[in-house]
Amino acid sequence: MKNRTYILSIAGFDPSSGAGITSDIKTFEAHNLYGLSVCTAVTVQNDISFKNCVWIDETTIISQIEILFERFPISVVKIGIIESWKTLSVVVNKLQELNSAIKIILDPILTSSTGFDFHSTSDFKILTSVLENCYFITPNYNEIKDLFPDKDMEQTIAFISEKTNIYLKGGHRNDTKGLDEIYHSGIVQINIQPGVDKIFEKHGSGCVLSSALASNLANNIALEDACRNAKIYTEQFLNSNNSLLGNHIYKANDK
Repeated sequence: MKNRTYILSIAGFDPSSGAGITSDIKTFEAHNLYGLSVCTAVTVQNDISFKNCVWIDETTIISQIEILFERFPISVVKIGIIESWKTLSVVVNKLQELNSAIKIILDPILTSSTGFDFHSTSDFKILTSVLENCYFITPNYNEIKDLFPDKDMEQTIAFISEKTNIYLKGGHRNDTKGLDEIYHSGIVQINIQPGVDKIFEKHGSGCVLSSALASNLANNIALEDACRNAKIYTEQFLNSNNSLLGNHIYKANDK
């Protein structure tokens, strides 16, 4: 156990393994990490169709977290879908109680790639508190617009970046598709250009990006390099084949 680095995914179960905890575990393994998982929801879906989401109750989620921390040292956690911002707040508070130095990477999934709405209502005060306790948030362009609908894009980025680091995924951009933006330290912004000309879309690519970022941070890679590496890994995943379900094989030297 002492020679292993452990990392935790708190997310939903996708039977197709394209997204959610099983996809995260594959990503962790590709980065030479031992992935642990806590299930927040059981979804009824495949790579093209989403039919239902059965939420795991808050008590069971917390119990899963607690028993893992009894056994394993965990310094980085990736969080995917959770039923509500209130439940997310409880989870984040529990993680910090168990490890005050923990790095939480939040992928704020509001809808599935097939259009299922995970959050019909938002409590912006709770969400703001959650962001203050995360190390990174990884929304795409559609998600960041919906997090604080009373603000425009520039105002939302400024507001969130005061509280946490942002990896803004550019796959849904209308101007420069695939251009990612990183906001960190409250003031610093870097742009990560697409590394390939053609991309084959994949079910669960957002989950892969956030778990790849978490993996790099767990491997003690510096922040900006961790973001660049996560981009490379995700592009390799996207282009691993021309289907909607990708392969997780990391070639670290590919650019």
